[in-house]
Amino acid sequence: MAATARTDRPARPARRRDTPPPRTGNTEAETLRGFLDHLRDSVAAKVEDAPEPGVRTAGVPSGTNLLGLLHHLTHVERATFLGERVTDWQATFRAAPGDRVADVVARYRAAVAEANAVLDGCADLAAPLPWSRPGRSAPSVRWALTHLVEETGRHAGHADILRELIDGATGR
Repeated sequence: MAATARTDRPARPARRRDTPPPRTGNTEAETLRGFLDHLRDSVAAKVEDAPEPGVRTAGVPSGTNLLGLLHHLTHVERATFLGERVTDWQATFRAAPGDRVADVVARYRAAVAEANAVLDGCADLAAPLPWSRPGRSAPSVRWALTHLVEETGRHAGHADILRELIDGATGR
């Protein structure tokens, strides 16, 4: 008896090819930076071709949406590596109503480039980042890299779920 195809199932959603973990150099700095850049690229890719208005639509009761996650990560990059002050972290989860997806992605990529320029000048992971703010000392380069791997990885996972809820797209 020949097998017949089922036609009552919905079509499979788009699936990106998963990219494996990065091959990095052997030093601690090369490993941390390699994984951070991999996560940065993954989260930006989830947002850059996401359709409107889904990219702004809250996927969970807290109001979290895909565009807001990338807007937040832009502030995290700038605060951690450039020493910029953030007074309302909750507000960073909301992109402005007039922001286009391309604008938010471009701002994120610019923040990453500025952060990487700072990191390029940091030879000692135990040394503090080269910024200062009255009343606050800069964290060590090691702490900052580890924190950003954790923060970006956490939100990349959220972005995976939110993107799948928007249009079924999966993969990195």
